[in-house]
Amino acid sequence: MTEVEKMRSSQLADMSVPELQVKFEHAKKLLAKMRMLSTYDEGYRELLEDLVPGIPATSIICPPFHCDHGDGIRLGENVFVNANCTFLDGGYITIGAHTLVGPCVQIYTPHHPVDYVERRTPKEYAYPVTIGEDCWIGGGAIICPGVTIGDRCIIGAGSVVTKDIPSDCVAVGNPAKVIRKQTPTDL
Repeated sequence: MTEVEKMRSSQLADMSVPELQVKFEHAKKLLAKMRMLSTYDEGYRELLEDLVPGIPATSIICPPFHCDHGDGIRLGENVFVNANCTFLDGGYITIGAHTLVGPCVQIYTPHHPVDYVERRTPKEYAYPVTIGEDCWIGGGAIICPGVTIGDRCIIGAGSVVTKDIPSDCVAVGNPAKVIRKQTPTDL
């Protein structure tokens, strides 16, 4: 199993191997070019599609944007990611259709070893993050490794989501807690 395969399957992976360094370098060079452009500039869309292969034509990521790889990001139709977001996509980050991601949202999949001696090595785990359809992630929210947020959720601005959030919920705070369950009539 390659280190990329280990990383994508939540196993301890060596981040220093050449195959991963090439991926980091590719993403960082594309991101540097993207920072000089707006979403309306010629060439921006091509750079975005190179960074996030398979991104639907109806979805957009506003610069500046930061990520580790880009190819670990999977977006549904009509996803909007506002400016200054950070998606650390060692594990897959999947965002469902019609979801809105506010500015400065951070989504983390890397998880370093707990043992401090092991943490000195260039190895880490990556646990996928999944956000459902029709969600609204408020500005400045932080989504931690391994979290799943169900469909039609609202995550309050500045919240830190450390545990799964079921569908149709409003969650706020640090750590984020469900404060209300919504029904279709509430919407």
